[in-house]
Amino acid sequence: MIEFLTKLSGLLIFITAICYCYQIVYLFLPFVVKKRYKKPLQKNKYAILIAARNEEAVLPHLLDSIHAQDYPSELVDTFVVADNCTDNTAQVAREHGATVFTRFNKARVGKGYALNYLLDQIKRSFDISQYDAFLIFDADNLLRPDYISNMNHMPSEGYQAFCGYRNTKNFGTNWITSSYALWYLHESSHMNRSRDAIRSSASVNGTGFGFTRELLEQLGGWNFFTLTEDIEFNTWCASHGVRIGYCQDAMLYDEQPLTFRQSWRQRTRWAQGGYQVSVKYVKHLAHGLLKGGWRSYACFELMTLSLWGFGFSTLVGLLAMVTTLLCTASGGFLSCLTFTFVCTYLSLFAMGAWTLLTEWKKIVATPWQKIRSPFFFPFFIMTFAPITITALFRKFDWSPIEHTVAISAKQLQKNS
Repeated sequence: MIEFLTKLSGLLIFITAICYCYQIVYLFLPFVVKKRYKKPLQKNKYAILIAARNEEAVLPHLLDSIHAQDYPSELVDTFVVADNCTDNTAQVAREHGATVFTRFNKARVGKGYALNYLLDQIKRSFDISQYDAFLIFDADNLLRPDYISNMNHMPSEGYQAFCGYRNTKNFGTNWITSSYALWYLHESSHMNRSRDAIRSSASVNGTGFGFTRELLEQLGGWNFFTLTEDIEFNTWCASHGVRIGYCQDAMLYDEQPLTFRQSWRQRTRWAQGGYQVSVKYVKHLAHGLLKGGWRSYACFELMTLSLWGFGFSTLVGLLAMVTTLLCTASGGFLSCLTFTFVCTYLSLFAMGAWTLLTEWKKIVATPWQKIRSPFFFPFFIMTFAPITITALFRKFDWSPIEHTVAISAKQLQKNS
């Protein structure tokens, strides 16, 4: 029996390694594959969508950074939904030139519902057919002045959905913010750039993404209401053959949670939202796997990052631990656990350090704040394990993260 378990465990570990080896390739692929030629641009008209809840401190700076875009201002309209606000979010949004709609609904809470309401109000009050595409931002974002000009390459190249480079405006605050930042930088510059290089589908991660009016019509409105509407959007696109484009040059800055408690709550929501999407779209992803080409690969990748991939990897890990325990004394088992922890730490440290090295010049922080970040990054990633497990047993309702880093785009650029 022990011999059988040993062989089975080794086989499953090998299969798991094969399924996730693409993530190692992604670390280096963007630097060996040349950037594709961009097609001539056409000037598209954009509607910017912002869902804000008690964001009076940071929202004005986002709106100012939108007004400072080098893209023709007559081709950009900004809409804000002040969602269940108890402060002056709506007033400051109007004062900074946005068209504002207010929403009060305690039953349907979340960004997905707010965006659905905002798009419905735009349809009722304006001619929505005048817009070629829509861009979604969070109230704490700041845009580089050439953000829209660069993002405009995406619909011009035929993409129906697209996203940009996600940077961080409070990288150096503490180990939590820098760990978040390294993850998003890795997701942008390694994961999404690699997906773009192999002509697969990029992954939207929360904010700084867009879609065309044609896709909105195909969707029948914004109907993504899980706790992670961005993951749901990714999954819908991949399983329905809609490739998400990625623009490395369209950069925005985002604010990260300041405390571990906020981070735990946010990532618990992510985990539970991921579970919701995994169950809701399992048939769609399975069907997409059979389609061939980039669509099959995109669905495969999403499966590895879903509840099913996590569950399979967890079972393989547990089997390996049981097998090791049966084959060794307690001292040997503890040595194996220690070896596993050290290898995991070093692997994650290497990933964080490589991300820091490749993105060094784009990070707004002091040299010391940058250098210390990879040492804490592994602990941050490791805490996903207990979070994803406890998320299975805890009921979670959507709640906003308070944003307090009220800094202008000009000041941020000055600091950089």
